[in-house]
Amino acid sequence: MIQRQLTSIIEKKLSKKKALIIMGARQVGKSTLLNMLFKDSNLKILFLDGDEPDIREMLSSITSTQLKMLIGNAGVVVIDEAQRIKNIGITLKLIVDKIPNVHLIVSGSSALELAGGLNEPLTGRKYEFQLMPLSTQEMINHHGFLEEKRLLNHRLVFGFYPDIVMNPGDEQINLKNLVNSYLYKDVFSFRDVRKPEIVEKLIKAIALQLGSEVSYNELAQITGCDTATVQRYIDLMEKTYIVFRLPSLSRNVRNELKKSRKIYFYDNGIRNAVIGNFNNIPLRSDIGALWENFLVSERRKFLENNQMGAESYFWRTKQQQEIDLIEDLNGHLNAFEFKWNSEKEGRFPKTFREAYPNHTSKTIHPDNYLEFLTATAD
Repeated sequence: MIQRQLTSIIEKKLSKKKALIIMGARQVGKSTLLNMLFKDSNLKILFLDGDEPDIREMLSSITSTQLKMLIGNAGVVVIDEAQRIKNIGITLKLIVDKIPNVHLIVSGSSALELAGGLNEPLTGRKYEFQLMPLSTQEMINHHGFLEEKRLLNHRLVFGFYPDIVMNPGDEQINLKNLVNSYLYKDVFSFRDVRKPEIVEKLIKAIALQLGSEVSYNELAQITGCDTATVQRYIDLMEKTYIVFRLPSLSRNVRNELKKSRKIYFYDNGIRNAVIGNFNNIPLRSDIGALWENFLVSERRKFLENNQMGAESYFWRTKQQQEIDLIEDLNGHLNAFEFKWNSEKEGRFPKTFREAYPNHTSKTIHPDNYLEFLTATAD
C-alpha cells in the first residue's frame, strides 16, 4: 500500500463540527484513501455509495429525522461519488448541524457539481482537499530516492495513476482503458456537452500543443466550433481534473502577455494515451514538452499535498522572452526554467530581473529535479 501524503493532513483536520471534502479525478485513489483513514479505528463506519441508485434517491431528499435513523450509532459517515447525489449540499448541512457526533467524509470526482452544490450550504462547515495521481514524493517515501530516480523516463511516458504504478507491464492497455472508460465520463455527463466528438478533438489538440501558449481561436478552428464552446469545454475538463490552466504573470512590464495561458495535463500518462504515443524517451521528439508538463504537474501536487498556498504562472513578453514557471509564495517570486539537458542553464531575461528584483531563480534538470519536487524553493 502506497501511503498518500494527504492522509496525515486529513487526519489532523478530522472534526465532528466540519465535513471533510475530498475531490479528484476518477481512479486516483479516493476510495482507497477513505479506507486508509479509518483502517485502525474502532468506530462504526457507515459507507454510502453515490453510484447506487437507491442511495442517490434516499439522500437527495431526506429529513434530519430520517438521517438520524439512517446513521444510527455510526461514528463515521462516508459518502463516496457524492457529486451524483442531487441536493447533496443540503443533506451534508443537515448532518453537520443536526447530528454533531459523527465524522463526515465526502468524496467526489467532479468539482463542477460537487463544489457547486456545497459552497453555499456548507459555508464555514467544511475542509476541502484535492487528491491527485500519485506524486514523486509519495513514491520516494514508498520505495526510496534511488529507485524513483531510475524510473524517471518511465514516469515521463506512463505517469502516476495508481493502477499504472501498481501494475508494471500493463501500462499501455491500462492507460487506454482509463482514457476510454473514465477520462471523459464526468465531462460527457453534463447537459451542455452536446457534441462529445468535439471534446475528444479538443483534448487531442491541447495534448499536441503541450508546453505552448493556447489560443482559443486556433482551437476553435481545429475543432470546428466557436470560441465560447472551446472555453466552456476546457472549463469542464479543468473542473473534472483532466487538465489545468496556467496563467501568465503580468504586473510590472508593459509588454508582458496579459491574458495568455498554457494548459497542462495532471498526468503525463493520460496525455500520451490521448495522442497514442508511448514511445521510449530516446525516440521522442516532444521530450521538452513532456519534461515541462511533468515538472509543472508534479510541482502542483507538491504544493497541494503540503498545503502551500502558492500562486503559479508562466512569464512571457511580446518579444518572446519567457520563463517556464513563476511561483508567488507569500509575496516572494520563485522563477524556474526547465531543461532536459543537464548541461544547459536556463536564461532569466534582464527584463524580468529588473522588473522583479527580489526574486530567486533556478534551472531544473534531471540531476536536481527530485529536490525541486520534495522541498520548497529557497
